[in-house]
Amino acid sequence: MSILIENAAILPMTGENSLIQKGYLIINNDIIEHIGAGAAPPGSYRRVIDGSGQAVLPGLINTHTHAAMTLLRGYADDLPLMEWLSTKIWPLEAKLNGEDIYWGTMLAIAEMIKSGTTTFNDMYFFMDQAARAVEESGMRALLSRGMIGVSPESQIALDDSRKLVEQWHGAARGRIRFALGPHAPYTCPPEYLQKVAALADELEVGIHIHIAETRQEVEDIVKQYGMSPVRLMLANGVFKHPTLAAHCVHLNEDDIAILKDYQVGVAHNPESNMKLASGIAPVPAMLKAGIAVGLGTDGASSNNNLDMIQEMRSCALLHKVNSMDPTVLPAYQALEMATALGAKALGWDDEIGMLKPGYKADLILIDLNAAHMIPHYDIVANIVYSAQAADVDTVIIDGQIVMENRRVTQFDEQEVLAKCQALARDLIAR
Repeated sequence: MSILIENAAILPMTGENSLIQKGYLIINNDIIEHIGAGAAPPGSYRRVIDGSGQAVLPGLINTHTHAAMTLLRGYADDLPLMEWLSTKIWPLEAKLNGEDIYWGTMLAIAEMIKSGTTTFNDMYFFMDQAARAVEESGMRALLSRGMIGVSPESQIALDDSRKLVEQWHGAARGRIRFALGPHAPYTCPPEYLQKVAALADELEVGIHIHIAETRQEVEDIVKQYGMSPVRLMLANGVFKHPTLAAHCVHLNEDDIAILKDYQVGVAHNPESNMKLASGIAPVPAMLKAGIAVGLGTDGASSNNNLDMIQEMRSCALLHKVNSMDPTVLPAYQALEMATALGAKALGWDDEIGMLKPGYKADLILIDLNAAHMIPHYDIVANIVYSAQAADVDTVIIDGQIVMENRRVTQFDEQEVLAKCQALARDLIAR
């Protein structure tokens, strides 16, 4: 089963000068077989896609979200983080069931595919249902069951996580991976973090955790334990395992050095951090230190969408104005955060995040012919500063076409939209 994409501008994301102005890409089953400039070699292809007027690039990677929170989109806006969580989000989440999570995740997947995301990193609950949605939709995901160490169900969360890893890690032809998901330092005390680290060692999986999201969190952790949240993770064995640290807004120089030394991946969530007024993460400093910083949207209830194209633009503009330096975080680097660096942050950079022979065929085609994309002086700049989600025309994941001409092919999008609207009405009434 082979697919040829020809006559396209190709952005492999293997370096700033890697753009092929007009070339081709050949997919064999789930793998990229060849990329080149000019015309493709003669061959027998199952599908030929004319990429004239389009850019081909790696699928975008959302390094931190809570997918099923699409059901809570717009429910509780314009509140500080802890008030938002404790008075609005957590009480409503307590009403959610497995069916809600399945459909909420399907809604998130539909939104992500239609805006060019091919992989997402998720932390939530009823994660067997999230995995089911990923498997059925053709999406790629790293999933973790959220774990609250101070909850009466803290041991159940550990037991559930073990079962999920045993059942789902490597499922769907490798499209599904599982990690452990201790929520945050303020909900997971040291003795619980040690249990999580021990389980990660036993199961040989990574860890996904929120760290240093707000100034108040950092102050509370320092007051309680005499060290920063980052150093607390180090002291309790978390960073002995591949770790994705979400947010990392309030860091000092020592924290950044630790993240670099232990190769911790970071998920930067600029729009969520802005909306909740959590602060501005020191992303330029982390990137300069060599930390793999990817981009994430966070959940749709604090963003309020899962549009990674918009997130790229917000990221670049936020750090320019924050530093008062227009050269900080140029367009290529923002796109790299959404692709190659995102894959590295997730520990998946051996298969995804770039277009190169032997890598998984996870890629998107973006229409360059809309009025807001003309002229084509700099295609990378156009994608980061001008593109919209609606410019994503075709999405391929694991060699399968999951959207073509903006039509989702693996499931009934309209059924998902209608079901989630009905579930939202029911959720409020419970």
